[in-house]
Amino acid sequence: GDGDSDDGFVTIKNIERELICPACKELFTHPLILPCQHSICHKCVKELLLTLDDSFNDVGSDNSNQSSPRLRLPSPSMDKIDRINRPGWKRNSLTPRTTIFPCPGCEHDVDLGERGINGLFRNFTLETIVERYRQAARAATAIMCDLCKPPPQESTKSCMDCSASYCNECFKIHHPWGTIKAQHEYVGPTTNFRPKILMCPEHETERINMYCELCRRPVCHLCKLGGNHANHRVTTMSSAYKTLKEKLSKDIDYLIGKESQVKSQISELNLLMKETECNGERAKEEAITHFEKLFEILEERKSSVLKAIDSSKKLRLDKFQTQMEEYQGLLENNGLVGYAQEVLKETDQSCFVQTAKQLHLRIQKATESLKSFRPAAQTSFEDYVVNTSKQTELLGELSFFSSGIDVPEINEEQSKVYNNALINWHHPEKDKADSYVLEYRKINREDEMSWNEIEVCGTSKIIQDLENSSTYAFRVRAYKGSICSPCSRELILHTPPAPVFSFLFDEKCGYNNEHLLLNLKRDRVESRAGFNLLLAAERIQVGYYTSLDYIIGDTGITKGKHFWAFRVEPYSYLVKVGVASSDKLQEWLRSPRDAVSPRYEQDSGHDSGSEDACFDSSQPFTLVTIGMKKFFIPKSPTSSNEPENRVLPMPTSIGIFLDYDKGKVSFYDMDHMKCLYERQVDCSHTLYPAFALMGSGGIQLEEPITAKYLEYQEDM
Repeated sequence: GDGDSDDGFVTIKNIERELICPACKELFTHPLILPCQHSICHKCVKELLLTLDDSFNDVGSDNSNQSSPRLRLPSPSMDKIDRINRPGWKRNSLTPRTTIFPCPGCEHDVDLGERGINGLFRNFTLETIVERYRQAARAATAIMCDLCKPPPQESTKSCMDCSASYCNECFKIHHPWGTIKAQHEYVGPTTNFRPKILMCPEHETERINMYCELCRRPVCHLCKLGGNHANHRVTTMSSAYKTLKEKLSKDIDYLIGKESQVKSQISELNLLMKETECNGERAKEEAITHFEKLFEILEERKSSVLKAIDSSKKLRLDKFQTQMEEYQGLLENNGLVGYAQEVLKETDQSCFVQTAKQLHLRIQKATESLKSFRPAAQTSFEDYVVNTSKQTELLGELSFFSSGIDVPEINEEQSKVYNNALINWHHPEKDKADSYVLEYRKINREDEMSWNEIEVCGTSKIIQDLENSSTYAFRVRAYKGSICSPCSRELILHTPPAPVFSFLFDEKCGYNNEHLLLNLKRDRVESRAGFNLLLAAERIQVGYYTSLDYIIGDTGITKGKHFWAFRVEPYSYLVKVGVASSDKLQEWLRSPRDAVSPRYEQDSGHDSGSEDACFDSSQPFTLVTIGMKKFFIPKSPTSSNEPENRVLPMPTSIGIFLDYDKGKVSFYDMDHMKCLYERQVDCSHTLYPAFALMGSGGIQLEEPITAKYLEYQEDM
């Protein structure tokens, strides 16, 4: 009927969305309560843990045939999950290895801890409600008596103590008067039996009798005494029941009282949706109008440009036509020659002169045009090429009319790539933009890679995990609310050819502190050798060179590919940079005042060969010279030794790439990541980054790009 009897059904029907498991999207079966207070079917928790465990196994062990112990176990039957303690059930046999998974309801990570599923409560209240809902949905499909002889009768009551359903007759038979069974608790027919007493998942023999206010979960007295809830505030179950019941009733009354308000808000939302629909369509129409205007202008320009080309073409063709007719007139069978031959037959002198003079001029003119043939018009339409580059660029940037949000500009000087890429940009309306999106992609010759996007709040960003020896494009756009600026110009950077090698200058070995000055961080060295010379200049009468002072990196290389970079100060007089083998360094650094460092024990029997060893056999060192703002490429039998070919301008930053396994060292201009010079080097010993200075000079090691660098930038 349509009467009030339907109301119960309607409310039950409306709550369906509350009774669906977020994982399997079915009605809950044996829901468990997660620590985040969401419920999820027991089987779904198990599946989540299994899939995580499997993926964990696949990654974690090569030995994939050893399946996880849980896969071989039969699934635990429900009475085990009810925490009824049975002797001989080892609880850890059910504990999976993976205990952390994201809650399907709220995406928060749930950690089940050592006890795994066994540490969770079953949500009996929810189970009962689902059961009620199922009953209503089945229009109360009869539950049959479990104990009748076939055919069974419909049951009329279910006994909570026996976990069975009975018809009236069977109930009486199995619960005779005067026995303990007669005191069993019975309810209407149901298939949902739950234990009368909730037991603690942590301590399975203890019943739940308190509520922890901090963790918002029921606990037993052992949990409170010495367990996880020892220092938490707990309250009795009855007072928690009372408080929560009051709260929930109040909430419900409040919501029911707000029903009309909610209804009006729903109708407001409906209006807003309609309005959005209309405004969206209108915006589309306006956009179409704008584009149609552009198409009209383009069409009009196109036809006028084509007209201009056509009229110019016609004019030129007319000129050519006239010229051609003139030339045709010069051909023998044409009138002029014939006519001239006739004139020659004239015998009367005065008559002849009279006619011939004018004829002679005509023929002269014709022969002259033969001597200097000049076409009457040009064939090329170079002047008629439409240049659309500016317009193409503008059309490419075509976007919504923004409230004047400017295009950010990437700052090339401050953007650089080393072990990571640091991209800095400048935005005139910095305060106006809420955020920026930095896009980057690897440039491949074969295919266009798609752009990676990163949202950034400031105006600089470090990008990690770029591939070595690759070219990347970067661009940035600004966002203000939902308005977005066009993209900046792209910046192209080349990553180093090998992983970055970090080291500092070594102050212990061969470092001459009279001539060289090392900073505290040991990443900058200056030569003050020239300074002492100037101080003593009055006494100097004879030409005299200062010595070369060596300094090396504090870490050696014995394998692999490595790259490091540094800046040579522009005022430097003479600086040598490169790599040197440990035995060679020993030779250079050995001096009476310097105890040889144990690192360079003389490697007996190895002849390092003289410095001017033949070029082909690789030497145990390679150094190039930099000085007076120039980069000098060493002489070699192959290179032309003309100075202009060997002298390059000094790069702002110089990179060195050592491929130990191939025995090759290369020198790079860091700005364009361009190799300036490379050669073989003998890699039979440990190689060190080596530097030498003469006269005044300075070398600053490049710092790997790190987060610290960024903070420093922002403080400025």
